[in-house]
Parts: sequence; structure tokens; C-alpha cells
Amino acid sequence: MRAVWAICACIGGASHGLVEPGRAVRGGLRLRAERGVCDGEEFSALARSLSPSKTIEVHGLTQRMLAAGEEVISLSVGEPDFAPFPEIVRATAAAAREGETRYTEVAGSGALREAISRDLSRRKQTSYAASEIVVTNGAKQAVYQAILALCGPGDEVIVPAPYWVSYPEIVKLSGATAVVAETRLEDGYKLTAASLRKALTARTKALVLCNPCNPTGACLDEAELRALHAELRGTDVWVVADEIYERLHYDPDRPHVSFAALDADAFARTAVVNGFSKAFAMTGFRLGYLAAPRPLAAMAAKLQGQLTSCASSLSQAAGIAALDRVPDAALRPLVDEFKARRDFVLTRLREMGPRVACPPDPDGAFYVLPDVAACFRLAPPLEDDDAGGSSSDGLPLGDSSAFCAALLRHRKLALVPGDAFGAPRAVRISYATDRATLASAMDALEAFVQLDLRDPSPPRSAATDAAIPDASSPPLSSLTG
Repeated sequence: MRAVWAICACIGGASHGLVEPGRAVRGGLRLRAERGVCDGEEFSALARSLSPSKTIEVHGLTQRMLAAGEEVISLSVGEPDFAPFPEIVRATAAAAREGETRYTEVAGSGALREAISRDLSRRKQTSYAASEIVVTNGAKQAVYQAILALCGPGDEVIVPAPYWVSYPEIVKLSGATAVVAETRLEDGYKLTAASLRKALTARTKALVLCNPCNPTGACLDEAELRALHAELRGTDVWVVADEIYERLHYDPDRPHVSFAALDADAFARTAVVNGFSKAFAMTGFRLGYLAAPRPLAAMAAKLQGQLTSCASSLSQAAGIAALDRVPDAALRPLVDEFKARRDFVLTRLREMGPRVACPPDPDGAFYVLPDVAACFRLAPPLEDDDAGGSSSDGLPLGDSSAFCAALLRHRKLALVPGDAFGAPRAVRISYATDRATLASAMDALEAFVQLDLRDPSPPRSAATDAAIPDASSPPLSSLTG
């Protein structure tokens, strides 16, 4: 007998949640079901088809290792290490004290949407009315609602690789199919017109364009954007332009240009995604937005009304302060610091020899995606296990997941494997941390690459425990060794 699950919202709002078999529910309803362990078949095919986020997975593992008393350096999470500006903190506190704690409109408060409209007009030369802006619970929700509003079964969405881990899964949630457009390290991982042309078909509904890009830091300039736009003219293809990192841009001679600002045709086919997490260090505020032509914005707001309703009213008050009270000049020292960290990391990586290949200097965000495939034929050191044997079989690493697992085990450094980003030859390094931590991390990586890895010994078995597991593998805690 299958267990019966109920998701209930009881009359009067006294209880919300999963009802255990046999538990009484307010209102007289009692569910009778055989108790048992869920075997996975209880869940929908859609939920089971999704891949877990490797960035969240690795971060969770490092937090558990730290809680267990181990010293771990993590460059796995894309989160600025500085605090929000005082103006933002004061505005949040004031909003709480003054009673701004109620629901706002689903699409966001009028005051915040007007502030976003002014900011986009002033900085990005794009003109959006408040009614064309939807404030979301983080930029990820804006991406999701744009894709969900535009795409469905039978549609194709072009996702340039390397890509942010959530893009293919968001496309999958919509019922559409993600079509990967490949890029090359020697091109700085930038999407070219030729690669876009190759991916376009009669079923293409949208292109997801992250600029600057997570996980590569690549930033397309105006000429490169215009070349992509030329491929889209005469089509009905939308562009979901994720520009969450646009303030973190390092080349003053080539300022960031929004895809929507290219011309009227580009504006009409673009859904701009942005937010407050990265440049303003407001990751925990969960505040983003979508700016798009009114019909798409209205559809996204309708979806949000059935998903989460409005973003936090306190976060929205903080967003207004970020746009209206924090001058652009205040961000310059932070951007300069990120650039200095980027330069430090690239210098250290390029000193590690032929086993590590770097792309041209990325112009934005706070990531580097070096190619470490030359290490995959090498093996990590042997380790003694609790039974007196060896926990490593002397086999080649084989892929980026095994590389990251061995690096974490032997040098206590957490990076994210590139296969999570559609870049199986690479690993992602986030340099959104202080320089002392970066120096220790580069020391650990250099020691692992140059000292720990060696030509493999004859294999004793066909198994290796080096890979970071997927959802069907043993618990991540097994990686701690």
C-alpha cells in the first residue's frame, strides 16, 4: 500500500505542511496510510529529472566540514565578502521601525519600480515604465518567470556554455529543451555569432545571455552584442539578458552595454534580469527584478502572483536606498578591489605551469574558469583507510568532479567542478573573498597540481571514490575522507 501524503492548508491557518500518515488534522480529517520509507517513486517525474545545484552542494559540504572542526578554504560560492552599504542597512531598519512590513503589490512597490526605471534610464540608456518592471525574490526568480512566460514544450532555448548551473534546469521546468551553444577558452568563453547561428532552429524561442557571465567572467562588448543581434533580426527569438553582474566590470574603455539598449528591435525582444545581490552585497535580501515589454512583464507578474507573491517589503525599502542613496562612485573602490583580486588569481594560475590553462583576462563578475584537463590523466596520492588499506586506487582523476573531490580531500580547498557549468575540462574559482584567503587557496591548488598529482600507479580495481556524487550517490559526507 502506498503512503498517502497531503499538503494541507488548514482552515484558520493553524497548520501548513506535510501530514504524517495516521496523524489527525484540524477539522476532523484523518489520513490513514501505511507508514513506510519513501522510495522516490512518490515524487513527480519532473522533480526527479532535475539536477541538484553543484555550487550549493559543494558549499553545503564545506559548511559541514567546518562545523566538524576541519579547516577548509572555500572558493565555491559567488557572494561578495563585504557588507552592504550603511545607507542600505539604515533604510532596512527604518522600514521595520516605521511599519513597512505589509505586502506590497505583487510586482513590487511603486517607489522601487520607479527607482529602477530611473536607474536603467540613467545608467543603461533604456526606457522602462514602472509597469514594465517586476520586482522578484532574487534574480533567479526573474530568470525563471521570464522563461516560464515565454517557453513551453516543443520550444528550444539556447544556453551558451559554460553556463550558470540553473539555466538548463529552469528551461527543463518550463517544458522546453535547452540547446547548448559551445564557446572556446581561447575566445574568452564568449558566444560568437557563428556559434549562435549554428544553434538557431525554427523551434528556437529564446537565448539566455549572461553578461558578464557566471561562471567565466566573460563580458561581451557592444560590437560583439551587435553581431549576435544581427543573427536574431527577422526571427521571433527572445533574449533573456541576465545582467546581474553588470556593475562589476573592469574595462573602462569598453563599458558594459545592455542588450536592450542596442536599438528598438533589440529592446522589443529583450527581458532584462538584474538585481541587488552582487554589486551591493545584498545576497540575503533576495531582491531582483525583470524589465521587459509590458505584455511579458504582465505575464511574469501573473506567474509570480501564483508562486511567491511580492518580494519582502523590507528588502524593497533597502533596494530603494541602494539606488537612490548609494552613489556610483561608492562602488568604484569595490570594483577596483575585485579587479586586483582577479589579477592576483590569474597571475598565480599562470605560474602553475602547463597543467593549468587560463582564458584571456575576464572583464567582469568575480570568477575565473581555468582548464585543468591536463590533470585528469594524473592520480592523487594514496591514502590509508580505516581498515589498513588504501582509500585511493592510484587511478587517474578522469574528470573535474574527481579533481575537485581529491583537492578537497588532500588540500582542504573547495572549488566547483566545471561539469556543473557545461565545462567538463574546467573548475570554477570565485575570487569574492579577501586576498589572504586567496593566497592560501592558490598555495593549496599549486601544491596539489604540482606536488600531489603524478602518473598513475597500476590500478588494483575498477572503482574510485574520487568523484563528487550526484543525487543517487552516497552522501557528500563521504568525501571528507
